[in-house]
Amino acid sequence: MDATRKPRVAVHKFSSCDGCQLAFLNLGEPLLELAGRVDLVHFAEAGPFDPDAEVDVAFVEGSVSTPEDIERILHIRARSRMLIAIGACATAGGIQALRNGADGAAWVAQLYSHPDAIDSLAHSTPIATHVKVDFELWGCPVSGPQILQVVNSLLLGVAPRDNADKVCTECKRQGHPCVMVTRGVPCMGPVTRAGCGALCPGLGRDCYGCYGPAENANTDALAAQFRALGLDAAAIVHRFQSINSQAPVFLAAAGKAEMTRDA
Repeated sequence: MDATRKPRVAVHKFSSCDGCQLAFLNLGEPLLELAGRVDLVHFAEAGPFDPDAEVDVAFVEGSVSTPEDIERILHIRARSRMLIAIGACATAGGIQALRNGADGAAWVAQLYSHPDAIDSLAHSTPIATHVKVDFELWGCPVSGPQILQVVNSLLLGVAPRDNADKVCTECKRQGHPCVMVTRGVPCMGPVTRAGCGALCPGLGRDCYGCYGPAENANTDALAAQFRALGLDAAAIVHRFQSINSQAPVFLAAAGKAEMTRDA
């Protein structure tokens, strides 16, 4: 980036719940400090509005779900030196990608009196399906500290760190007892990447995989453990077909479990 001026930053929204944008806004005072270090030229939820601006870094929340979305993401990519996908929707299609295995047109016809007015793609897809993504920040939603870490890295001219450790690692660091070992509760922690601070296990409940697949995730072993804990094939499919259903590792795991159910 040009050291003589502030880096120009944009935050764009696609099909999503806005939770990852709120992670920015919930930073509070650190956000004000960040605003003094960068030129925030587009962030509709926070005020600045210039979707056509050329920027050094574009943060993109949400999945591509409509024909207009495809045009928009190509437009944004062409005007951004670096594009960072933030959150489960942008990295793995999000909750809305659960429709990818169903007849979306039939759903629309059941819900709307004029289904022809709904212009929707057959599938909800991650940003990387359509354009080059320079870095992916997983989570549903991402956290403020994650975002600050990425921005600070970029301002220092270094590549952001991809935290691909497992939630189990965070549980051990914080001294949380394993809910699967101590209580027999099925937990996605062994295959889910860190970043949430082991929030759910820290409150005594199981991880449900909102931060996506960890590095070298052994989903076969976890599925076997789920079966040993009494989950049937349908329940195992649901475990992997959740917030990050289109992440290749979870998609493959759900497919294997589905084959077991159909056998």
